[in-house]
Amino acid sequence: MGNVYDYYAATDDTQALALFEDDRMADPFGTLGLKGADPYLILGTVEAHLTGVPTDQVEADPRFCEQLNDAEHEGPWLVSLTDTLRDALAAATPERLLEAATAWTHTEDGGGADPELMADFLGRLGELARDAGPRRRLYCGMSL
Repeated sequence: MGNVYDYYAATDDTQALALFEDDRMADPFGTLGLKGADPYLILGTVEAHLTGVPTDQVEADPRFCEQLNDAEHEGPWLVSLTDTLRDALAAATPERLLEAATAWTHTEDGGGADPELMADFLGRLGELARDAGPRRRLYCGMSL
């Protein structure tokens, strides 16, 4: 059994934490639960490809996978995703998402992964980003 990653939208960090800590991951904006889609390993490369910004600059954004609940906590964990990623996913065409997925499969973390499956994941995350719009932010809840 692997880790479980639940991607969802909330108006702000306070609402995201309340949804997460109350174990009410059925948030009003839609939840996209995916096993094995680790934001630390995937989304920096994807955001860099979609925006043209170097990966190290993407990962320097304070909201890039910022842990929002107690760092001493042994799980589950809640992390924020960047607004830049939200906006890039919301605007991306299926072709751009496949390009980003393919770029990720050429990384050490993505080696051997199917770009079509990753593009499907990114497409669903893009739908969540479009639904969230600029007034909501994206988050990932992670559990073992």
